[in-house]
Amino acid sequence: MGLLTFSINVTLDGCIDHQEGIADDETHAFFTRLMDERGAMLWGRVTYEMMESFWPAVARGEVQAPPAIRDWAVKLEAKPKYVVSSTRHDFPWTNSHHIGGDLRAGVQQLKDATPDGVLLGSGKLAAELDRLDLIDEYQFLVHPRITGHGPTLYEGGLPGSRRLELISSKPLRSGAVAVHYRRAR
Repeated sequence: MGLLTFSINVTLDGCIDHQEGIADDETHAFFTRLMDERGAMLWGRVTYEMMESFWPAVARGEVQAPPAIRDWAVKLEAKPKYVVSSTRHDFPWTNSHHIGGDLRAGVQQLKDATPDGVLLGSGKLAAELDRLDLIDEYQFLVHPRITGHGPTLYEGGLPGSRRLELISSKPLRSGAVAVHYRRAR
């Protein structure tokens, strides 16, 4: 069984708005490495649609992009992508698959079938999966910014706190810090 790793950009005040992070080569290299190490990506419908609207064009070379960003896009194009949605069932982007029905069973089946693990990149979906006790690891890129707005990490709350063990932390040149935690079970 592979691990489910939740990874996202977050500011010091918990904002997970994708436009608030520092998008430089080092940031993209961080997320490219995470994606390379995992067997599949997992998103909610809204995140999938945001990604689908931009990254395939970058991978095809239709959008000018620095090498680190193009590398991310090309690798993302090839990576299996799973989407949780109760409202959409057609996902035409290359290697995209639908997870519908029982959320716990569908995600557990994906974990069981993906020995290299699954990288989760949707904030709202992460909160639901954390409520179901399905997230094993957290790899956040914490940006040196205070935004004063949302969306925020776990804004809907959790039924209880999560004890985590620090696996690693690494500062980046931008001042962001990559942190890796594992659930203490």
